[in-house]
Amino acid sequence: MAGFEGTRWASQQGLYSLKKKHLEIREVDDKVFAVSRSIHYGLFLAFEGIRFFVRKENGQALLYFANLNHNLERFRRSMAFNLSGGQQSLLPETRELANMIRDFFAHPSMQPFIEEMAQMGCQGYLRPFTCDEAMSIGVTFPEDPAIRLVACRYDRYLGEPFTGVVIPHLVRAVTANKTGCLKLGVNYLVSVKAVDAARAIEAEASAALFLDDRPDLPITERTVSEWDSSCCLFALADGSIIKIPEHPLILPSVTIQGICSILRSWGVKVIERHLKYGELLAKHEKNELVTICSIGTAGILNRADRLVLLDSEGKPCGEHRADKSHPLYTKLGEARQYYWDIYRGLVPTVPGIKLQSMSAE
Repeated sequence: MAGFEGTRWASQQGLYSLKKKHLEIREVDDKVFAVSRSIHYGLFLAFEGIRFFVRKENGQALLYFANLNHNLERFRRSMAFNLSGGQQSLLPETRELANMIRDFFAHPSMQPFIEEMAQMGCQGYLRPFTCDEAMSIGVTFPEDPAIRLVACRYDRYLGEPFTGVVIPHLVRAVTANKTGCLKLGVNYLVSVKAVDAARAIEAEASAALFLDDRPDLPITERTVSEWDSSCCLFALADGSIIKIPEHPLILPSVTIQGICSILRSWGVKVIERHLKYGELLAKHEKNELVTICSIGTAGILNRADRLVLLDSEGKPCGEHRADKSHPLYTKLGEARQYYWDIYRGLVPTVPGIKLQSMSAE
């Protein structure tokens, strides 16, 4: 959806074999076979995005994560989908995955990167992803499933202001396959295509808002699902927030759970329910909509400046502009900062967010 400023990748990556249960450290540009099933067919191609922060305490480097187990459980579900019934015993437990992450960051070759992060106080992003390390042209489950880990730090996520467009004619995933709630590579091609379609309607668009997988229904009866690569929150003029419930079309966002925990602790009413597109149109017409937020790991929370609404013919029928004078608009920005400050140890955590640490040495 947006770009980054000051991105720097660690010079090493991790390679963890699900069969050998062993972590190797490789150069960051280490190659995956061009004839991997993951490259050709997207088999055993799942990934995760994990935010972290490095603090020095009593001379020791500590990595901090918020609700890390939620990320690891989501990663396990994505991996499980990519393995056969007979391979499910290879699936790592969350503790094994946490140990893998700890060993990756604690490796001596990673220490310069860790030290730099501790000094700069910048944001960290860990990307574990899976691939089949075997050479093959066969369309089968992976022969040598493995996890690779790469990490970067960045100074700033360029998320605001942004313009979105409702894209009703593309479907990101289908309920029957139960893949919309997983971080799989196959979901993101449609996301990229949707943003391209959005830009054909509005040149400044950087995000597409999906509806559900029922194009057979009247457009006003379809429900809103999520942004192209992030979840969404709807801020209303009455001071409340609507969060779409988790279901097979919605990625269970770790960040959105944290943001909602912060808002609830501040007394903001967060309602989990489905939102029909017809209701969204009506709220726009009645000036009951403050803004729609994009929630994700890298950017935490970004408020849409504009949202172009389309009719059943795929033509613009309205344009919502954020009400930046509303107190809830400001509070959402404060929630984003508070979420990041929890990692940095500057503010107390809130119920629903568990801050976890592990040694990076």
